[in-house]
Amino acid sequence: MNRRELIASSAALAVAAGASPVLAKAAQRSGTPMPVPPVAKKIPVRIEQLGRVRVDDYQWLKDDNWQAVLRDPSLIKTDVKDYLVAENAYREAMMASTLPMQAAMFEEMKGRIKQDDSSVPSPDGPWEYYSRFRTGDQHPLFCRRPRSGGDEQILLDANALAAGKAYSKIAATGYSPDHALYAYAEDAQGSEVHKIYVKDLATGEVLADVIDSATGDFTFSPDSQWIFWTNRDDNGRPDKIFRRPARGGETTQVYQEDDEGMFLGVGRTSDDQFILVGIQNQETSESRYIPAADPTATPLVLEPRVVARNYDADHWGDRWVIRTNADDSIDFKVVQAPTGSPGKANWTDLIPHTPGRYIENVTLSSGHLARQERADANTRIIVRDRAGAEHEIAVDEPAYALNLMGWSEFDSPMMRYAYNSPSTPTSTFDYDMTTRERTLRKVQEVPSGHDPADYVVERLNAPASDGELVPVTILRRKSTPVDGSAPVLLYGYGSYGIPMSASFSTSRLSLVDRGFIWAIAHIRGGSDKGWGWFLNARRMTKKNTFTDFIAAAEHMIDRDYARAGNIVAYGGSAGGMLMGAVNNMRPELWAGVIGQVPFVDVLNTMSDTSLPLTPPEWPEWGNPIEDAAAYDYIASYSPYDNIEAKAYPAVLSVGGLSDPRVTYWEPAKWVARLRPATTSGNPILLKINMEAGHGGASGRFDYLKEVAVDYAFAVWAVEKGWTRA
Repeated sequence: MNRRELIASSAALAVAAGASPVLAKAAQRSGTPMPVPPVAKKIPVRIEQLGRVRVDDYQWLKDDNWQAVLRDPSLIKTDVKDYLVAENAYREAMMASTLPMQAAMFEEMKGRIKQDDSSVPSPDGPWEYYSRFRTGDQHPLFCRRPRSGGDEQILLDANALAAGKAYSKIAATGYSPDHALYAYAEDAQGSEVHKIYVKDLATGEVLADVIDSATGDFTFSPDSQWIFWTNRDDNGRPDKIFRRPARGGETTQVYQEDDEGMFLGVGRTSDDQFILVGIQNQETSESRYIPAADPTATPLVLEPRVVARNYDADHWGDRWVIRTNADDSIDFKVVQAPTGSPGKANWTDLIPHTPGRYIENVTLSSGHLARQERADANTRIIVRDRAGAEHEIAVDEPAYALNLMGWSEFDSPMMRYAYNSPSTPTSTFDYDMTTRERTLRKVQEVPSGHDPADYVVERLNAPASDGELVPVTILRRKSTPVDGSAPVLLYGYGSYGIPMSASFSTSRLSLVDRGFIWAIAHIRGGSDKGWGWFLNARRMTKKNTFTDFIAAAEHMIDRDYARAGNIVAYGGSAGGMLMGAVNNMRPELWAGVIGQVPFVDVLNTMSDTSLPLTPPEWPEWGNPIEDAAAYDYIASYSPYDNIEAKAYPAVLSVGGLSDPRVTYWEPAKWVARLRPATTSGNPILLKINMEAGHGGASGRFDYLKEVAVDYAFAVWAVEKGWTRA
């Protein structure tokens, strides 16, 4: 067989195996045999629900033993593993030409990181605590040193803990108030099931009594005698708060939440007078408190939960301070209540509600209250003293991020905050709330060099279909033209009320410096323009999230920042659902779509009560098991259920085998259904990290390699690299 016949034969084989004829012809033109894509077998499963019927051909990709697989990925079924491995091999083969670009981008990103970086120390009593990296290390060192000067003490070397493990991530660390014990929570498989270890800092010994099956959050009691933590059940949900002596001993259940739709957490008030148990979902919350003087007492209810009422509480020396949306305070207000009678009947306004000014969080010191507010996709910090006098920390830029970081000592007047923008690295300040003096503690270093003056940050307002204005943050090099010729990466999320900050990222410069315009669409579903911005894109108005993103793209086209077919859409998790939806709705707009851990199988997932996040997320999406209207609405946009024969752009779907939030079969099923449906000939690719979960690789350099794959795909999609010789 001669070379021409070999190429033709490979092309024919690719078509027979499920590759598009267009891709096969491209292989013939380039003289390179086209990699043969895997073909997911079809095993139709008929599902009848509320009188409606759907058929799922790829339900077999969900391992029947998925709970065990999350904790031990080696237990996955052979046929599922073989398919995922084959998909990874196909993607690697298809994107082989991008390997030099991936390597170059990785080195660029690595070069922008100060390898021996360290955090600004946080003083507390006789010590100051911080983390730092050694050059070449993947993971941090957690340290302290005497506040008066002296030798460093390494509390935890996360590199040593990760040695020999494919995955290791520290979710939380903390020290006892008497500074004698240090605890840390490790996830060793990416499933977010943690072990909590406690270390005696006098002896350096890690105590033998290890806490298993934890969510990762914990707190010591104010007297340092007890440790409290949140349990994770077999379905991956937080269900109980436990307590035991801090140095080991008998475990006691403190609280059990019977509503499987609620999340749990435990912590201490700022003044260390109470231990708090937080209970909440997306729209309803409740706090319970335990006096520090009696840490083994039964938790008391601060204010009973009421559906659609949110509140969170802290204690300010002589009173409770509560942030709440009660009394139609859509963008939240701050109230106060007596220590002994904190229920709603005794709430009085401390900071009244102002529509359009969303109070995101509140931090307390003995003499001051600081709050972070958000409006028009930007933030500001307001400082208030006990007499009620207020002043603002503000920034005069079109798009930026100002983050209230709090302080570790309640009796100090010092507060810490950080500022950055898409073009400006992070500056960390200590701020004296009494004198209003600020001290610059750290400026983020970019070792390979960075000049903010080389870049332009702009803010557009895209008209949505109903007249709302959707903010769009733009980052580009000054030399990048605004004539429609530059490729665009448009990022979006738009769920759970989580805003997208206009912040600095060293990694995205690898695209911007290659002539890309990086854009963030501050779409509804987030709280970028207030809590009402979130409420207007959930449940039966969820499609506003998708149409806002499309409006952002169209506005960029109208303003000559972009052109149709030259935009790469990028989003992850619930933002991956956004990617799947806009891919179905307006495929012609995109050169490529990148779905990171994409939540695309919405109808099936929200109908499966065994999955970790299903009951807790019914307030966000609706309950398609009991509510026919919710079923029909979800079915009308669920990305997996709305795939049809059309000219889709190139797609990269990325998942993690041990991901408990967006389980691996969602990105896999999306690809399995998309590939035979597309009529464009553009490649549909799957990347499953077989050793990680929702957040990707745990090492800082390994993570950058994953980012480099995404960015190289973006360039490849714009250039249609699979068609080039």
